[in-house]
Amino acid sequence: MSITNIWNTVYPIIIAILFFEVIIIIHEFGHFIAARLMKIKVNEFSIGMGPKLIQIKGHQTKFSLRLFLIGGYCAMEGEDTESDDENSFMSKRVWQKIFVVAAGAVMNLILGFVIMLIIVSSQGLVGTTQVAKFDAEAVSVKSGLQAGDDIKSIDGVRVFTSSDVQTGLSRSKDSTVDMIVERDGKEINLQVEFASDEYKGSRFLRMDFWLMGVEKTVGNVLLQTCKETVSYMRMVFLSVYDLLSGRYGFTDLSGPVGAVTVVSDAVKTSVQSMLRIMTLLTINIGLFNLFPIPALDGWRLFVLIAEGITRKKLPVKAEYIINTAGLVLLIGLMCVVTFSDITKLF
Repeated sequence: MSITNIWNTVYPIIIAILFFEVIIIIHEFGHFIAARLMKIKVNEFSIGMGPKLIQIKGHQTKFSLRLFLIGGYCAMEGEDTESDDENSFMSKRVWQKIFVVAAGAVMNLILGFVIMLIIVSSQGLVGTTQVAKFDAEAVSVKSGLQAGDDIKSIDGVRVFTSSDVQTGLSRSKDSTVDMIVERDGKEINLQVEFASDEYKGSRFLRMDFWLMGVEKTVGNVLLQTCKETVSYMRMVFLSVYDLLSGRYGFTDLSGPVGAVTVVSDAVKTSVQSMLRIMTLLTINIGLFNLFPIPALDGWRLFVLIAEGITRKKLPVKAEYIINTAGLVLLIGLMCVVTFSDITKLF
């Protein structure tokens, strides 16, 4: 294998790993900034894990760069243990702790918005949900779909953006979708049939029509960015629903290895494909962290909200045991999913 071929294989993987590190650092930076705003002492802010390469001592915080770029952390005083320090995490009011815990996920969502803004701004036109034209051998046109139709819903799920149209078709159980379109000011119900293709063992519908684009303005770029960001957030919840409802199986889950593979494939395809995958991943990680699962930020938020309502604090030892158990289960799940990802590669 030539050096060029090796480089073409390696560089997308490097970009994917670096992006995951950016997602994690942005998340931890959110905790750090929020902690400092609430006057909470941060003992260490680390980029990466493992042995220290560089450490700089700030006024209160040690800033570290570690050997393995596979994570990072923001270690706050009294975060998981009792502390007598007046600036510890545990000494603050409930609303202040909620603000700090939620800040990491919020920063991930902000990063997703920023990347989406770059995507929308770089496009020649702003996408809509209106059918512009059909491919030469389009199947859907035979079902009554027409150019000029504005797609309102697919299989009962509302459509707001061009991404929603693609998501709706990808979630279809068969080759026919129930579609509501607006035509001449009236809503029409259609059963639209599509041709299907297979890719890596999965079937998907072939989108055989093009959607209308409109000229960019500052207003519609910002509006479209907001819509697309919300659509990606909704995509995460739809995916969880599909998993719990049995539409997808356990083998369809992907861990870090699978995610790196998807991002590296997108890097090889185009910059826009890469940015779209990155947007989905950072939003996915941000929202997943808000789920009330022990060891995640969402569980701590749940405990804090319960504390604020009941005025009763969960003992530190009990919270530690619950978080540890949750962490063990998550690591176990990650190992199983990672093994599945590796077997898929071969």
